[in-house]
Parts: sequence; C-alpha cells; structure tokens
Amino acid sequence: MSKFGFILVAILAMHGAKGAPDYKNALSKTIIFFEGQRSGPLPPNQRLTWRRDSALTDGSDQHVDLVGGYYDAGDNIKFGFPMAFTTTMLAWSVVEFGDSMGDELENAKTAIRWATDYFFKATSALPQKMFVQSGDPNSDHNCWERPEDMDTSRAVYSVDTLNPGSDVAAETAAAMAAASIVFKSSDPTYSQNLLHAATQIFDFADKYRGAYSDSLKPYVCPFYCDFSGYQDELLWGASWLHKASGNDYYLDYIHSNEKTLGADDNINEFGWDNKHAGLNVLLSKEYLMGNVMFLQSYKSHADSFICSLLPETAATHVDYTPGGLIYKIGGSNMQHVSSISFLLLVYANYLTASSQSLPCGSISATPERLRAIVRRQMEYILGNNPLNLSYMVGYGERFPQRIHHRASSLPSIADHPEMIACKEGSKWYNTSNPNSNILVGAVVGGPDSNDQFADDRADFRQSEPTTYINAPLVGLLAFFTSNNSST
Repeated sequence: MSKFGFILVAILAMHGAKGAPDYKNALSKTIIFFEGQRSGPLPPNQRLTWRRDSALTDGSDQHVDLVGGYYDAGDNIKFGFPMAFTTTMLAWSVVEFGDSMGDELENAKTAIRWATDYFFKATSALPQKMFVQSGDPNSDHNCWERPEDMDTSRAVYSVDTLNPGSDVAAETAAAMAAASIVFKSSDPTYSQNLLHAATQIFDFADKYRGAYSDSLKPYVCPFYCDFSGYQDELLWGASWLHKASGNDYYLDYIHSNEKTLGADDNINEFGWDNKHAGLNVLLSKEYLMGNVMFLQSYKSHADSFICSLLPETAATHVDYTPGGLIYKIGGSNMQHVSSISFLLLVYANYLTASSQSLPCGSISATPERLRAIVRRQMEYILGNNPLNLSYMVGYGERFPQRIHHRASSLPSIADHPEMIACKEGSKWYNTSNPNSNILVGAVVGGPDSNDQFADDRADFRQSEPTTYINAPLVGLLAFFTSNNSST
C-alpha cells in the first residue's frame, strides 16, 4: 500500500472512533476567545472577566483615536493585516454558515463589529492615510507583560500616498465589504456605512500600489511581512466588493487586471499572507451559479487546489500526520488546518448546490468526501487524536495548559493588582506551572508532523493561539453543529 493509502486508512479508521464532539459547545468557546483578544475598554457583558481595559490611549501621539480592535495572538500588538484577514474570515463564516449558528450568531456579529468599528477609526484619514498598526513590536516582544500593564511604545504606523500598503488596505476593504453582507438585514445603516468605507479603502489600495512591508519593513517584518505581494489582495478585495455590492464594476476590474495582478499564478496557498486559493474558491461560485464565463479559469484553479488536498492522490499538496491532521511546514500549523478546511467545506457546499462532483484523476472528490476530510480535522482538534488532547483551550477534559500568551500566563489584575513591568513577567514565562487564566476557546498552533505536542510555553509555533486560526473555525463548527449525524 502507498504512503497515501496508509494515511487514508488511518483517517477513515479514526473517523467515528470516539463519540462525536460537542460542536455547539466548541462553537461557543471559539467565539468567546475573541473577547480575550480585545483591546480597549471592555463592555459590561465581557465574558472573560479576568481581562480588563487596555491600550486606552492608542493613537494619541498622532491625535487620532485608535482605541479598540484585537491583539493578534499572544502579544500586545494590533497588527492591521492579520486583523483584517481575521475579520474577513469571521464575516465569510457568517455569510456561508450563519444559518447554522443559532444563538451564537449574535455573538459572531459582535466579534466582527469589534473589529470593523476599529477599522472605521483606522481609515478616518483617507484618502491620504490609513493606520495599520498600534504598538512597536520590537519592544513588545522584548517584554512579557499583561496588556493592562503595557509600558512599551504604543507608536502607531500608517501607509499613505507616498508609502503605500495595497495589501493591508485591500484586505481591510475585503473585511468591510464582507461584514456589510453580514449586517445587511439586521442593521442596514451600518451595512451601508461598511460598504461605503470598503469602496474608499479599495480605491486607496488600488490607486497607490505597493506592499506595506516595503513601506514599514522594520515594524512589520519578520512578524507579518507580505511575502506574496499585494496583487492577490487587490483581486480578493475586488471580489468581496462585487459580492457585497453586486456592482459589475468590480467584475470588470478583475477581468481587466487579472494578468497584471497574477490571477493565473495557480498558488495553492491561503492565509493572512496569500489569498490565491481563497480567491479562486470565492469566484468559483460566481462561475457555478452566475455563469460568468471569464471566471472559468478561477474555477479550474479551485478544482486543482481541492484535488491537491486529497490524501489518496499522488499529487497531494499537503501532508497528513499519522493521526490524520493536515500538516504544512512553516509557522503555526493550525492556521493551515483551519483555513484549508474552510475552503474544502465551502467548496463542497458549492458543488452540492450545483449538483456536481469533482474528478481528480481516477478519484472523484464528491462533496461528501470533502466534508469527511473536514470533519476529521475538527475531530482531531477537539480531542480525537493520538494524544487524546483537545487543542482548544477550555474544551474537553485535557487541553493545553501552558499556552504562549501573555495575558493568559500572567496573573490577572484581580489576583495581582500591582503592575507587572516588562521583565518582571519573566518568572511566569519561565515556569512550568499552568497558565494563570484559561483563555477559553483559544486554538493553539498544534502538534508536530508526528502528532507530538510538548505543551511548552516557549514553543510559540506549537503553543501560541491566533485570531486567524479561530476565525475560520467559527464557520466550520457552525456547520457541524447543524450537520452532526453525517457528512
């Protein structure tokens, strides 16, 4: 039997080996996590009460209000690029799976709005300037302190007409456009404001082209360098603006710019840096449902991407651990698991809606087959894996106790009212004791290629949670909450 045959047998053998996860509980916790990442003044209904107000003067050095938004991971910086991608994926989760969220739909909308309210502030100086980051990451990463205690520089960074940032701007436009769909029926005024802002932000991104990591390299690299270039974000932003507005201007934009912006670069990547695979999946629906003929190439690229994810094909683009988890080398693996799984599930639903399956050589990628792969990923994350460990903090009987997260690892204000300065937090970082506070719903970077996980705070690749790991999981867990009996 081939290597891929062994993997497939392992996946199928473990599928259903335990009782089904409590997807509704996991969905609730996944959204609660975003409350733990909030920056700014916390509302009275804050559920993670060990967190308190933080970063209340962001933007004041440039006489602008940049209070609010999210910390991206276990640090205390507000990076606009991953925050925007997180917001796009939260919104896409609601667009595709909101009907399956039940009582959690309003909580998902609240999580989106926490970000979009901040983006209104960050883009208030357009068309000349857009603020894309709060806090100096170099000084922040030299400290281990609570967000409530920050005494490092809260400098803000911007892109403008002379120092462009098409990538971060176009991703923000995508986030605002996607969010406008979410609020269209429940808050039409807010929805219109979001869509209007998205058009302005996109115009700025397109008119002043360039990568933000070229303009702000010392402050965004190596943390969130845009290695893939800004071109994919322009196509991605235009796609979401078309979906939100129905304006064919944006389809024409895609058609007339696709060569220049590298739409034919069939890159099987999707995440905060590279939008190609997501773009192809998103536009494939326009081809399948709307019969927009020039989009056939995007559908073909999406087909190629989906086929490359099947573990039983010789041309697979990803590896699978012996326990069945999608694995890609580089950074936090769970970001690949959640984003790839999201595209698999969305594409499966598109195929179902158009009564199609996908031929992958001698293999037929039916919607049911794609959903089975995604279900296995969710089961693995939630504890059906060789270690019997849930990789979602606070879910299940066993979960990571020493996550790489300042606010979680340090004692709360309630337990330790005195300030903990920059280096004073080191003793909590270096201890082998469990974290002081449970960051409910946080999904960490996950195990290695052999399904091993050390639960070591210092190993940030394995133990650090991020907002962009969780955002796609909101949609995935919502689907399985309503479709728990079969694929």
